[in-house]
Amino acid sequence: MNEKIDFLAATLPYSVLPDQVLEELAILVEEVDFHENTRLFDVGNHKVKGVHIIVEGSFETFFLDSQQAKRKVEIYGPGTTCGGISILFNKRKPIKTVVAQVGTKALLLPRKIFKAICAEYEEFFDFFANDFGKRMLDDEYAHFYKTNGSLEDNYLVVDQLYSSKIRSIGYRQIIYCNKNTPIFEAAIKMAENKTSCLFVRDEQEQYVGFVTDITLRDRVIAGLIDPKLPISNVMDDKIISISTNAYVYEAILLMFSSKSRYLLIEDEVKFIGFLSRNRLLSEQTKSPLVFIQSVKSATSNEELKAKWQKVPSIVAQLLDRGVHAEIVNEVVTTIADTISNKIIEDVIRKLGPPPAKFVFMVLGSEGRKELSLKTDQDNAIIYEDTPEDQRAMVRSYFLDFATQVSDKLNYVGFVYCDGDYMATNPNWTHSLSHWKYNYKNWIEEALPEAAVKFAAFFDCRAIYGNAEIMDDLRHFVDDELKKPIEKFYVYLAKNALLYEPPLTYFRNIKTQKIESREVFDIKTAMTPIVDLVRVYALQNRIFQKENTGERLRALKDLGIFSQSQFNELTQSYYYLMGLRLKNQANQIIKENRSPNNLIEINNLTKIEKVTLIEIFKTILNFQSGIKMKFTNSLI
Repeated sequence: MNEKIDFLAATLPYSVLPDQVLEELAILVEEVDFHENTRLFDVGNHKVKGVHIIVEGSFETFFLDSQQAKRKVEIYGPGTTCGGISILFNKRKPIKTVVAQVGTKALLLPRKIFKAICAEYEEFFDFFANDFGKRMLDDEYAHFYKTNGSLEDNYLVVDQLYSSKIRSIGYRQIIYCNKNTPIFEAAIKMAENKTSCLFVRDEQEQYVGFVTDITLRDRVIAGLIDPKLPISNVMDDKIISISTNAYVYEAILLMFSSKSRYLLIEDEVKFIGFLSRNRLLSEQTKSPLVFIQSVKSATSNEELKAKWQKVPSIVAQLLDRGVHAEIVNEVVTTIADTISNKIIEDVIRKLGPPPAKFVFMVLGSEGRKELSLKTDQDNAIIYEDTPEDQRAMVRSYFLDFATQVSDKLNYVGFVYCDGDYMATNPNWTHSLSHWKYNYKNWIEEALPEAAVKFAAFFDCRAIYGNAEIMDDLRHFVDDELKKPIEKFYVYLAKNALLYEPPLTYFRNIKTQKIESREVFDIKTAMTPIVDLVRVYALQNRIFQKENTGERLRALKDLGIFSQSQFNELTQSYYYLMGLRLKNQANQIIKENRSPNNLIEINNLTKIEKVTLIEIFKTILNFQSGIKMKFTNSLI
């Protein structure tokens, strides 16, 4: 008896219980020996009768995927407890399959007694709640938990678009010719090989372009081009490639964002084939990404508006399937970019060709590819420097252009920005040299309001126009950030500390009452992560990584964040993003009202509340770190 008491007293979370309770437990627990490998629980087929406390040996726990392969394998050794989470949070259903290894000895604590202790001793219950909250931050664990063991609906077997890699797709062999090959010979080669796409190489055997049936029709036949001229005269020179390790959804998004119909497939150092957009889409006929193609085919603003109104249903569908929130963000952003491009092209057709090279850039969440369903316009225009006698005319064109684009975007569903961070604002439509002046001033002034503007315009991304203009600006800003500007970073850091996670002093979720509902603002809760990561990205001059997840990966690769810090921040951020998108989709679809960022606390499950509290604790810890690093203070 004393041995049992001593064992329990040294084992978490039983060590937090009073001695009298431990003495009673030592009497109530049942000793169980496993003389052979024993399958205790199968997901969906058993009820958990109690909690096993391992004394000797081990339990193996795992999920099974559609191929009956083990996923998320965990070993429970001596001094660990198995079954508590299933009892408390899954209606006694086993979350994972459990196998007791031969020679294992355990103490079995009956379910009712275990639940009574949880009800009586909050610290004891918190041990299991916190453990489960942390597990739910792991994407794979959360997906299996949500499907409750139903392999037919498991995210690993539905919509292979999100789990299949390019190497699993049957790509086509590359047919090519030299850039000096006459057009008619290139056409003969295409006919002989029965291909609609012929790639073009230079003397160094580098791929420099491609031609298609459409190229020959539109540029050669319709243009009355001499078929004896070199094929390089009519080829498209935009070569886009992707690795065999990339996911199918990444390939489709890349095709839409680059406006390319063909991708070269790269295996380490060489190209091994190519894929067409039609081929990818034909294999994904039920995929929401096919919807993007229909957006590109829209012929009116009314049709674009109707398309945007369907996006909440797509978001809900993806989230229900367990698709990661980062992917959902990319899908929503790609749809928004496609709509914006359609509108921009329509306005240019009406106004006539722009009088100078320009780039239309988006800012904020859209600039980070992190659009939610409550979205407004955040954009700006940069145009190339022009001779003084043309400046007034060029500026007039782009301000008129910005107004027409903004009005059409507002009609479709991207409402005007309350803060006037739009290209229609004369302050945000300027020449390249003026934009350089803006950024230089924001950095050198090192004022709080300047830091806010810089932060907004750091999250910028070109969606239309001449990308070289954006590259020029980024190189300029990169050089400015190399200068000693400690005060500037201090203000950026303080800006990142303006919002704290909604936690009470006693570590419960802090809410506000709106129309008799207890709510908290999830956007405000997420903001510290976005701001924190942005400061580190700026300090390390990470420009090419646009969204928060990409910046976190880059910072981890640079050694700024450890693997565990990266995991905590990434999982926390995208859990919040998923909850935010799900809430907004429900507001639109089920409640038939405009989406907002307010989460009603009573609509959350106990698990969601526990998980949120863990996330908010994580954010507070990282805010403490940034206080010390950039402000040398914990206050």
